[in-house]
Amino acid sequence: MLEELVSTVNAKGEYNRDSDYITTRITADGRDGFAVAPGRYRLVVARACPWANRAIIVRRLLGLEDVLSIGFCGPTHDERSWTFDLDPGGVDPVLKIPRLQDAYLKRDPNYSKGITVPAIVDEATGAVVTNDFAQLTLDLSTEWAKYHRSGAPQLYPEPLRAEIDEVARRVYTEVNDGVYRCGFAGSQEAYDEAYDGLFATLDWLSERLRDQRYLVGDTITEADVRLFTTLARFDAVYHGHFKCNRNKLTELPVLWAYARDLFQTPGFGDTIDFVQIKRHYYEVHTGINPTQIVPKGPDLSGWLIPPGREVLGGRPFGEGTPPNGR
Repeated sequence: MLEELVSTVNAKGEYNRDSDYITTRITADGRDGFAVAPGRYRLVVARACPWANRAIIVRRLLGLEDVLSIGFCGPTHDERSWTFDLDPGGVDPVLKIPRLQDAYLKRDPNYSKGITVPAIVDEATGAVVTNDFAQLTLDLSTEWAKYHRSGAPQLYPEPLRAEIDEVARRVYTEVNDGVYRCGFAGSQEAYDEAYDGLFATLDWLSERLRDQRYLVGDTITEADVRLFTTLARFDAVYHGHFKCNRNKLTELPVLWAYARDLFQTPGFGDTIDFVQIKRHYYEVHTGINPTQIVPKGPDLSGWLIPPGREVLGGRPFGEGTPPNGR
């Protein structure tokens, strides 16, 4: 997310994420002026970004590839915008723009907030509809249900929503955002508080997952997607770059096995690009890493070690099936 560059550190040295998103929703009934429709919208993401990675996973698990097109920004960006430098000529082939900022300015010529991914763009107008990453994936599960593939999992089942939301709130505050609050802390006190909250929550998650395969219920849900994208980046980036170094993920046996279980599940590990992830953090965050040197490690082969968590039961896709290879 580019917002990490425009978020603030307060007088106490606490990192405060810019969370003033474009909250327009794309819904089945179009109540915000944007109705769900095949081929109308483009999801713009970057494989490096954990928040965008959620949307990539959910889109794939639900089988929305032929309904919602996707555009990939490169792993790095400048202070202005994510860019489409992976595409020929550095221009998105559908939106015909070199910078995601162009789509934000189409929505609001005076837009001055973070140019963030994921964002959904109306292809006809070229304007961003929403960049509210938390609501975006929930809407893909609910408002886009008519277009889910046969066998798509229930990532946000109604009977479990209150529990999913409760778990997700703590995971967001202390883990997803907690690693950033460690990395961008402007004082020892702020860092210590974020660090303690992060590892207390990782310990809590380890206990929760010791005897159950998934975070909520016996199938993969939105809660697992949200935790996974941070765990996938933990040893490669957060442990060293963000000073989250009490333990590596590989030193937390329950969470390490849980993360590998998801990584080896279709729709999860096949969305991860460790090269782009490391380039993003180590090259973009020059205030933390002024040399922009990207470390060669860690050894990633362990992600393919069988996790052995199937003994806990659980059904990854419930009554459904894995996504087709894409």
